[in-house]
Amino acid sequence: MDGKPHILVVDDDDRLRQLLRKYLSDNGYLVSTAASAAEARTKLSLVEADMLVLDVMMPGEDGLSLTRDLRRTSGVPILLLTAMGEPEDRISGLETGADDYLTKPFEPRELLLRIASILRRTPKPEVAGSKVLSLGAFVWDVARAELRQGDEMVHLTTAEKDLLGILAEQVNQSVSRDDLAARTGNAANPRAVDVQVTRLRKKLEDDPRLPRYLQTVRGQGYMLRPD
Repeated sequence: MDGKPHILVVDDDDRLRQLLRKYLSDNGYLVSTAASAAEARTKLSLVEADMLVLDVMMPGEDGLSLTRDLRRTSGVPILLLTAMGEPEDRISGLETGADDYLTKPFEPRELLLRIASILRRTPKPEVAGSKVLSLGAFVWDVARAELRQGDEMVHLTTAEKDLLGILAEQVNQSVSRDDLAARTGNAANPRAVDVQVTRLRKKLEDDPRLPRYLQTVRGQGYMLRPD
């Protein structure tokens, strides 16, 4: 595949699907397409994708349902496309495990920038011997951006890895919500940080309501406190 990132575009709109195929191909990506969630699953079973660009509103199973299902077994980055532009729609998309959310109609250049940003944040394999942080039953490998519980890898979305990585750079120090939002590509919507923190706590903490490791610093932001 000549080292090109492989993007799977999933949209029931034939015209938009083909336009995205050509545009992304012309800008250096290897592109496959699917017209439905079922077809997307078939494609994913046959070839590995580096990222999904996924329409929310599709006949049958919609994009949110597909995202939620994929997140049970896969960490592939997902960018949702939707005609619904209300903040709550964006939050719903992020809560399913999507990495970003783009409202239709959109500027093609913005799509390229968002794709590049997500792929840039996607952790790459690193050499062994990297720094690790102990978080109770979990271990966070800083360089690999991997969370493990014993021998098992814990699935995190790209956004969750990015957030945990930023907090791990400044352990036992508060990082402001606005700073986290800016560094994770959510400057226009700081609430997205709260969503990711809530999701991380459900995975890390014995009692997410009384967090031990991912703490809120009232009036300041969030802080990671490893053992």
